[in-house]
Amino acid sequence: MNETHDECKDLIDRIIAIELDMFQRVNSRGNAPCQEMPGTFRTMRWMAHSVLSRDTLASYLDDLEQARKAGRNLMTEKYARMEGLIPPLKNDPEVIALLDEITEIEENWIVEFSKAYPKIITGDGSAFAAYLRCELETYSDRTLELYHRDVLEARRQGISLARKSYENLFKGLGYSSFEDVEKNT
Repeated sequence: MNETHDECKDLIDRIIAIELDMFQRVNSRGNAPCQEMPGTFRTMRWMAHSVLSRDTLASYLDDLEQARKAGRNLMTEKYARMEGLIPPLKNDPEVIALLDEITEIEENWIVEFSKAYPKIITGDGSAFAAYLRCELETYSDRTLELYHRDVLEARRQGISLARKSYENLFKGLGYSSFEDVEKNT
């Protein structure tokens, strides 16, 4: 990738600032305990975004800024989708096919990772897939296409973005390996 670390870090910081503001405004059946833990939210969102290309990050930041200008809260929309309170946000068959492919690839990566490191990731990947699908529905079609490109490029290179995002997380937390994390879990 041609982007610099600093460019991506700045984009991720700006994304997370908007996401956190939106997240803290979500009122789905009362505030969730995680809304009171902004540090954890920042860490988990950094982890998710740390594997994306500069182009994808820039497009998603634009999505967030446009949503904010329009008075939309993408986090509210995501959680409303997760709770089945609103219908799907995408209905174009081509976009749905893109969502299906991204979700399937990412779910497979999570399942593979959980089999290798069952103390780090538990479950069968279905909850992750549902969460991811609802989040991706809030993205613009342009951001979805760029995200799809990132996923396909990673797969072409034999890289699991799930594994890479957890590697980034645990490296940042001072662990030397996944085995080290498993041993201390």
